Amino acid sequence: MTIDVLRRPGLAERQARAAVAVLFFTNGALFANLLPRYPQIKADLGIGNAAYGLAVAAFPAGAVVAGLGAGVLVRRLGSARAAVASTLLTAAGILVAGLAPSVVLFAMALFLAGAMDAFTDVAQNAHGLRVQRRYGRSIINSFHAIWSIGAVTGGAMAAGAIALGLPLGVHLLISGVVFGATACVALRFCLPGPDTEPAEETAEAREEPQEKGSTGGGRSVLTSRTRYVLAALVLIATAGTLVEDAGNSWAALYLSDSLNASAALAASGFIALVGAQFVGRILGDRFVDRFGQRAVARAGGFIAAAGMGLALAVPTVPGTILGFAAAGFGVATLVPAAMHEADELPGLKPGSGLTIVSWLMRLGFLLSPPIVGLVADEAGLRLGLLVVPLAGALVVVLAGVLGSQKRQPAGGER
Repeated sequence: MTIDVLRRPGLAERQARAAVAVLFFTNGALFANLLPRYPQIKADLGIGNAAYGLAVAAFPAGAVVAGLGAGVLVRRLGSARAAVASTLLTAAGILVAGLAPSVVLFAMALFLAGAMDAFTDVAQNAHGLRVQRRYGRSIINSFHAIWSIGAVTGGAMAAGAIALGLPLGVHLLISGVVFGATACVALRFCLPGPDTEPAEETAEAREEPQEKGSTGGGRSVLTSRTRYVLAALVLIATAGTLVEDAGNSWAALYLSDSLNASAALAASGFIALVGAQFVGRILGDRFVDRFGQRAVARAGGFIAAAGMGLALAVPTVPGTILGFAAAGFGVATLVPAAMHEADELPGLKPGSGLTIVSWLMRLGFLLSPPIVGLVADEAGLRLGLLVVPLAGALVVVLAGVLGSQKRQPAGGER
C-alpha cells in the first residue's frame, strides 16, 4: 500500500478531498430520496406488511450477496471509477424500484441497488483513505459526517417532492440525474493513477515475521496475527452498526411503548443518536490526530456503554434520550476506524480488508433487528436494548487492535 505523506496538502490533494466528500454526499442522498416514498410504493403495489417487509429486505440482501466482490471491482477499475460507476447503477436501481409495476420487480431493483451501494461504500472509502494517506492525518470521519448530511438532504428533497405533488418517477429521475452527474464531475478531481503500487510494501508487511507455509519471494503473508486483527476489526465495526440500528429500529418504539412518551417525543431518541453521531464524526478527526485511534475508540465505547447502560438501569424519558445521544457520540468513529485499519493490514490484496469489514458489517445490519426483536418478545425491549451497552463494552475490550499513533499537523489547512 502506497503511503505518501504530505504535511501541507497541495491543490490536487485538496481537490481530491472535496471530490471524495461529494461522492459520500451523493451516496447518502440517493437512497434517502427513496425512503420517504415507500408508503406510496406500498400502496401503489397493493401489498401487505409481510410482502412489503420481504421486498425492502432485498436492499441489504443485495449488499450482503454482492459485497465481497467490491475488492475485485476496486482493483480492476480503481477506487474512484468504481465508486462513480456503482453510484450510477445505484441511481438506476432506485429509479426502477420507484417505477416497478410488481412487487417482484420492486424487490429485484432494490437488490441491484443494494449490491451497487455496497460497491460504492467500499470504493469511496478506499479512495478516501488514499487521500487521507496523502494528507498524513485523519480526515476519514469527516467524509462519514458528510454522508449524514447527504442523507438528510435526500430525505428533505423527497419530502419537498411529496409536498409539491411531484410524480414518483419524475422525482427519482431528477434525483438520479442530479447526483449521478455530480458524481461524474467529482471523478475528474479524484487522485489519478493506481490505488497501490504492488512493488511497494508497508513497513508493517516488511516487519511481519514469516510463518510456516509462507511463500516468501516478496509476497505478503496472511499471518495469524493479521487474522485476529481482522476479526477484531469486524467486531468493532459491527458494534458500531448495532448501536446505530438500535436507534433506527427501536428508539422510538421503546420510548413510546415502554416509557409512554408521546409520538413526537419518542422520535427524539433517534434524532439524538443521529445528531450526536454527526457531531462525533465532525470532531472525530481532530480527536484521532490528538489522542490516537485506539484511545478515541476506547473512550467512545465507554461513553456508549455507560450512557446507555445508565439509561436502561434507571429508565426515564429524558435519561433515555440522553443515553441514545451518548451511544451515537460514542460509536461515531468506529466504522471509519475499522475500515482504515483493515485497509492497512499486511497480507491482504488491495481493498480486501476493507471489503471484508464492510461486508460483515452489513451482515450485522441485516441480523441485528430480528435478534433484538426475539429478545424483546421474550423478555421485553428494555432487555433487548442491552445490545447497546454490550456493544460499547466490546469496543473497550477490542480497541487495542487499533492504531495508537498521534498525528500533529505541521500547519496548513485541515
